[in-house]
Amino acid sequence: MSEGFQATLHFKVNGESKSVTTHPLTRLLDIVRDLGLTGTKEGCGEGECGACAVLLDGEVVNSCLIPILQVHGRAVTTIEGLASNSIARYLQEAFVACGGAQCGICTPGMIVAACNLLERNPHPSEDALRNGLAGNLCRCTGYTRIFEAVRVAESKLDKVDAT
Repeated sequence: MSEGFQATLHFKVNGESKSVTTHPLTRLLDIVRDLGLTGTKEGCGEGECGACAVLLDGEVVNSCLIPILQVHGRAVTTIEGLASNSIARYLQEAFVACGGAQCGICTPGMIVAACNLLERNPHPSEDALRNGLAGNLCRCTGYTRIFEAVRVAESKLDKVDAT
């Protein structure tokens, strides 16, 4: 997609202003990775697995489906951008402790989606938890450990809120 028409687009990634000159249909996933933010993974490239999940203006999206033109003037948050987020930090710790991170392909997208879920709903029901992570596929864990990790992170947040 690098040949032909090029556009210069401006947006924020993890709070930093960025400008790229590229074909307007270049995938957000490719731009993010070209910027050195390789935590975002390509799993299927078809929007089916969620490995490439990022936040676009606070909403979870599959970056493999988003042409960079749609990002102009907007804000993207990747897994790296969640490094200082306490919910994401608790989720990462819980994924390791509970065995929710195995091969690692789905983990960044799962944590992005789970963090977004817990920010919006600190105490999701079982159905809300399953729906919140429904766009993310994992072929290693069978999901039980991932759901357990989210619950562990949720309980840590409750302890922090109680202090």
